[in-house]
Amino acid sequence: MTANDMKLVVVGAAGRMGQTLIRVIQDTEGVTLHAAIEREGSAFIGKDAGELAGAGTIGVAVTSDPLQAFLDAEGVLDFTAPDASVTFAGLAAQARIVHVIGTTGCSTDDEQKFEASARHARIVKSGNMSLGVNLLSVLAEQATRALPAAGWDVEIVEMHHKHKVDAPSGTALLLGEAAAKGRGIDFATQSVRVRDGHTGARPVGTIGFATLRGGSVVGDHSVILAGEGELVTLSHSARDRSIFARGAVAAAFWARDKKPGHYSMLDVLGLS
Repeated sequence: MTANDMKLVVVGAAGRMGQTLIRVIQDTEGVTLHAAIEREGSAFIGKDAGELAGAGTIGVAVTSDPLQAFLDAEGVLDFTAPDASVTFAGLAAQARIVHVIGTTGCSTDDEQKFEASARHARIVKSGNMSLGVNLLSVLAEQATRALPAAGWDVEIVEMHHKHKVDAPSGTALLLGEAAAKGRGIDFATQSVRVRDGHTGARPVGTIGFATLRGGSVVGDHSVILAGEGELVTLSHSARDRSIFARGAVAAAFWARDKKPGHYSMLDVLGLS
């Protein structure tokens, strides 16, 4: 640790992603774990965050009070739940710091609140923090722009572990939005999330989704472009959660000297 290290707070510290973030921060030069936050009443309050994450003793005790931690920190890493992320965004705005949001399943109302917080905070939000997935989104946009809707149908297939609570995944939606942008269509009205029963023929130009859940799959995503007599598949497979944690830390570091605003991983990676 040096005096110039970026001081980061991990919220949801006891969760799978929280623990991964703590380990990645410990292994990354230029950043340091300033605080680890868990919800009030958690059995992990008071425990050493490093020991909790399997990274050894680091002298940072898990706390349930984010207010003081945010005021003294420079950035917050957040893979929690929509309601919690909205609250943390408000606190980040008060403290005028970086807030990296990897939370998925957020509503339109939640997104509006993030936009409001971005007037004072530097918010980086993405359905997926990995370099590979964001590259995939760019390729999906280019492919759908190049191939005519009349002859090429777009389907997005995703699979995650059995504990994931939202569907389609944030990454699948990110890819769907990229495909819709390439086609120049409205994603909200042209996406088909569920098929059941006698659905009739597939509407031309729509973007379909298939959601699979099971086992311990970290995250597999494919954008399928189906033409007459040919098939193009663009895929990404996540093998380790650390890819998302490394992306989140990189996003925080990138946003450290930026103006308040709402950014995406495409901004961080220079792909926007």
